[in-house]
Parts: sequence; C-alpha cells; structure tokens
Amino acid sequence: MRLTVFGATGGVGREIVGQALAAGHEVTVVVRDPAGLPESLAGAALHAAVPLDDAAAVRGAVAGRDAVLSGLGSRGRKANGIAERLTGRILTAMEAEDVRRLVVVSAAPVGPEAVGDPLMDRLTRRVIGAILSDLYADLARMEAVLAHSAADWTSVRPPKLTNGPRTGVYRRVVGGTPRSGRSISRADVAHAMLAMLDDPGTVEQGVGIAY
Repeated sequence: MRLTVFGATGGVGREIVGQALAAGHEVTVVVRDPAGLPESLAGAALHAAVPLDDAAAVRGAVAGRDAVLSGLGSRGRKANGIAERLTGRILTAMEAEDVRRLVVVSAAPVGPEAVGDPLMDRLTRRVIGAILSDLYADLARMEAVLAHSAADWTSVRPPKLTNGPRTGVYRRVVGGTPRSGRSISRADVAHAMLAMLDDPGTVEQGVGIAY
C-alpha cells in the first residue's frame, strides 16, 4: 500500500514507519522537524519529510495515497490543542485529495470504561485522567473532529505505552476498552494500526487495545 505517516519521530510513529517499510509498503513521512527523523528509517521507500505547518506540503504528502496513519500527540502534559488542530489539517488535506482511510492513535481514557474492571483499575485510571486531563481533552476533541468528518477513520486507544517488543498478541475491543488493560508496547500499537488499515469492522470506530 501507499501510506503516509504523520508524527514519524514519535515512539509510535517510528514503529509504524519501520514496520510498514519492512512489510513492503511505500511510505511517505510527515514530521514537524524533518531533521528529527532517525537514519534507521531511511530507505528507498521513504519518499519525503515535510513540515506540518505547510498546508500545501501536507496536501502533497497525502495525494495519491491509499491510507494515512497518525502518531501525532503532545510529548508533555500540556497538549495546546495539537492533536485536534493537526488532525483537522490532515483531514482537510485528505478531503481535498479524495483520500479516505485514516488511522490515528488516541488513548484508553478517551473511550468508555471497561465493563467489569476492578475498582483499583477504575480508580487508577481516574487519577491518571485527572493528572493528564489536558492531553485527554485534546484527544477527545480530536475524536469529535474525526466523527464529523467524511473520512473512513479509526481511533486506536491504548493504555500505558511501553518500549517492549512487538508481539502481535494483544486484545482489542471495537467500540470499547479491554478489561484490566494496563499497558501495551508502542511496537504493538503500530502493529495494530497497520493491521486495521484494511479491516472494515474498525471504520468509524474507537478501538481499545491492551495486553
């Protein structure tokens, strides 16, 4: 497939690009700072790195692509609306170029509480949600933008992210949250996002994933 990946210098984004290239996909990356792209992701199938504040470049990066994936998100506790704002920019470019498939990374607290979660898990999630409320509010607004778009979108909602290996073994709940799902590696988040690209059952859905 011909893919465009946003946020390729982040932990999930790097995994998406690396796994996509390894699988033989043709990949274009879009990053805020092209100099931040690691040399390990360079290759013949890696076509371009363009700044996100250049609307024409973003549109060019999605033109003629089969799908778009986004690992965008704030790296601190203050989101400053980055996920909402930049996802809106991606959607505008996709609509202009008639590209429909979009898979983005969100977070478990944006989705519903898991049915039957133990009390301690629920309390822990609420404490974390309070601490990172600005980030999760930004992601919730991002998902609202997706819901009102014409794109065939999927929002992937992981819990705590780790730097563990890709296992390909994890639980997922379309429209919900896995019970007692406490963590998942960035590598497996990327694996899940790539696997959902051609899964019609995930279109216009939030998908909870966890070990």
